[in-house]
Amino acid sequence: MKISLVDEMRAIDKKATEEFGIPELLLMENAGRQAAEAMENFLGGVVEKTICVLAGTGNNGGDAFAAARHLSNHGAKVKVFMAGNPAHLTRSAAVNRDIVGRMGIEVKLLEGEERSLDKLRVFLKRFADGILDGILGTGVKGAPRKDIADLIRVVNESGKPVVSIDVPSGIEADTGEAPGEAVRADLTISLGLPKIGHFFCPGAECTGTLLVDDIGIPSQLLEAEELRQEIIDDALAETLFLPRSMDVHKGSCGRVLVIAGSRGMTGAAALASKAALRSGGGISTLAIAESLHDIMEGKLTEVMTQPIPEAAPGILGGDRAMGSLLQLVESHDVILLGPGLGRRDETGDLVRHLLVNINKPVILDADAIYACRKHPELLAECKKIPILTPHLGEMAALLDVTVPELRSSLLPMVREAAREYKSVFVVKSECTIVVYPDGEAFFTTKGNPGMATAGCGDVLAGTIAGLVCQTEEGLAPLAGVYLHGLAGDLAYGEKGEGLIASDVLEKLPEARRCIGTCGVQRQEMQSSP
Repeated sequence: MKISLVDEMRAIDKKATEEFGIPELLLMENAGRQAAEAMENFLGGVVEKTICVLAGTGNNGGDAFAAARHLSNHGAKVKVFMAGNPAHLTRSAAVNRDIVGRMGIEVKLLEGEERSLDKLRVFLKRFADGILDGILGTGVKGAPRKDIADLIRVVNESGKPVVSIDVPSGIEADTGEAPGEAVRADLTISLGLPKIGHFFCPGAECTGTLLVDDIGIPSQLLEAEELRQEIIDDALAETLFLPRSMDVHKGSCGRVLVIAGSRGMTGAAALASKAALRSGGGISTLAIAESLHDIMEGKLTEVMTQPIPEAAPGILGGDRAMGSLLQLVESHDVILLGPGLGRRDETGDLVRHLLVNINKPVILDADAIYACRKHPELLAECKKIPILTPHLGEMAALLDVTVPELRSSLLPMVREAAREYKSVFVVKSECTIVVYPDGEAFFTTKGNPGMATAGCGDVLAGTIAGLVCQTEEGLAPLAGVYLHGLAGDLAYGEKGEGLIASDVLEKLPEARRCIGTCGVQRQEMQSSP
């Protein structure tokens, strides 16, 4: 399923009307019907239940007016509260407002006064069984004005179930940011396509369960190639993994070289190198500083270990290390560089020299990304397109911006970096995204808060490395993000917030076996029937 930006969805709506002849009122009618159905399903029926419908003056408000009519027809006691100047109603919204009035459904104008809000507060507390939020639409940016902010606060304080139309009011649809007050919905029905703001916090948290409905928009518009964002869902995941032939052997499943670890951070090396095997890789070799080798040789059973000359105890660096590592590179198919490697100057020099000399697929994680922070141009000089797996802090440091600056424009910034540095970026956050140099971006539907624990990133990097030879060229980041997230969800089902990275690691085989048959989505997202 594609994801749309606000301008893209607006263009789709326009094409549906102008090129396909679908009247705007028909799209609004479909949106209202589906919003009413979503409320009915969420409440387990609406007969004799009291529904508070909150409508703004834009088309989002028009959807809410249309929904009010359907809810009333289904047996609900409906009361509509309108926010904003009636003179500012869009034409289609005004049509639906007038129909509601002719049906005898009460429409109360909220004038922004405290007395008016007090009446709403009392109504919600004493009578309402559910709230339908159609106050603000996807085109709104910035903090809501005071009267709308006060209204949103009343909704959130009511404690009543809330269904939002398209996006929770107050959430910026292109970023997920909430510059001011935002509705905390239990369910959001997104019209046409999901929006980026549904996936990033606070938008993701305010969205609740996400339901997507096409509202009758032609599928060729919703699946157009110009839409450069897509969801890594179960259906896509099934297409990513290549089936194994009967004559497969460990060499054909991928020989992964993991260059990782330093004094005090050998755990990262162990997790990454084991993940390469747990994700289905055939051979995993850990190259580590020679003074740490015996420890890792005793700790790892299936992973081969190789001592590398060190610049200082437990620290990789220097010409001898460079020579040894380049020899190892020749006998492996894919290189993972960075987990727990350390940030000494000599280590950074080693990383940068390796980057421009390796002629194999390379994944950069953690300290290898740190080594490039002042030299990002080296990424474009790699012989193969590198895959980087930064968290938001590492990505911000690489681009020399703050984390808040990055969050406010995450997708555009990462897209530009991928293009400029000819790299694939796997940016880890509450919703991990994979962005390719051509601008294609993919959003995960897997993962959970329990995965905010040390070592999970090392497992992800190892998982991607292990999948390079098990997927078609360029697809390992997508497959790795999905598999890692699904393993995390399986672990979360057993361990909750107490899960550790090793739990995710051990669930990788089960997750791989489950693909196509199971998977607990981080955010319950469905297509409306």
